Amino acid sequence: KTVDGPSGKLWRDGRGAAQNIIPASTGAAKAVGKVIPSLQGKLTGMAFRVPVPNVSVVDLTCRLGKAASMDEIKKKIKEASLNEFKGIMGYTEEQVVSSDMNDDPRSCIFDAGACISLNDNFVKLIAWYDNEFGYSNRVLDLINYIHSKK
Repeated sequence: KTVDGPSGKLWRDGRGAAQNIIPASTGAAKAVGKVIPSLQGKLTGMAFRVPVPNVSVVDLTCRLGKAASMDEIKKKIKEASLNEFKGIMGYTEEQVVSSDMNDDPRSCIFDAGACISLNDNFVKLIAWYDNEFGYSNRVLDLINYIHSKK
């Protein structure tokens, strides 16, 4: 049976996923506020269901309270990816696409070349992630952490 009709109350969710980009809601922004309380109520977001087997990308548009050039932002993120977030967050200046991120164990890979700065207070940051493998690796990190506390 071809699926191209309503799925429950949401018409879009039942449309042919292999032929369409489908806007969808996501709880990711709300989850960030629960993990980082200072960001509660400061983020919102949506997802796009796209016909690829794996890997997602986040497009984060930010209004900065303190001015920062894109070069400064990239430098800080690169430093963090090599130090306190090594193995969790990556940094690339390569011309990557989604399939390049398959089986990457990190939670996200900051795409320096895809970022945009409208001015020093308004930027768009892009990061890729393998939504299965990266998450699974963080679960393993948590299990190892809990085990180490016994």
